[in-house]
Amino acid sequence: MFFFTLVGLFSAIVCCAQSYSVQCEDTCNHIHGLDMSHYQGEVWWETLGDNHHMAYVYFKATEGKETQDATYKRNIELAHRYGLKVGSYHFYHANVPQELQLRNFMSQCRPGDQDLIPMIDIETKPKSMSTYQFCDSLTKFLLLVEEAYHQKPLIYSGRNFYNKYLQGKVDDYKLMIAQYSEYEPVLEDERDYIIWQYTGKGHINGVRGYVDKSRLMGQHSLRELRFKRW
Repeated sequence: MFFFTLVGLFSAIVCCAQSYSVQCEDTCNHIHGLDMSHYQGEVWWETLGDNHHMAYVYFKATEGKETQDATYKRNIELAHRYGLKVGSYHFYHANVPQELQLRNFMSQCRPGDQDLIPMIDIETKPKSMSTYQFCDSLTKFLLLVEEAYHQKPLIYSGRNFYNKYLQGKVDDYKLMIAQYSEYEPVLEDERDYIIWQYTGKGHINGVRGYVDKSRLMGQHSLRELRFKRW
């Protein structure tokens, strides 16, 4: 009996710890948001829209030169309908021609649908490329995106990837940094970042499986990420 009591107590502690780690928005006053793609499957937006903790969502629009997320257009329309600020991101492949990737992204990410600046997801470096070649490729793409949308994109990367490849190379760009832990990321160059993606296994009513959650840091506001129309 005592053994089962201890097991039950341990399970409850673990459960509470997991709940706390993926439900940060329930315990703080930061501005929270989501990052979503087809991996979330069908989303019940009327339910998700009732969650007053969530203020924004970044949707995956495209990847590489031709991949387009099948849920993007429906989700961006419904997210707007239920009151969230929305932005779009492109998963970058450094060994794919930049012009083809930009064309793919622009076919999905239309200025009239955007509340937040475009985001470029940078997570992989081809083994065949040196760090210099990789950063040169990325810089060319970022300049193309800026020219097309008349504003610098937000850069998303993991803390370790940023520290290894990106520090000192993207100083003119706002950052969203991923680190799945209870501790806020610290970048080696001590750069400030606007958004911290703190879990890839969050839960929220309206989404059946896991969802990425993030929050704004410190005194940062969504106004800093506002999509400027021309």
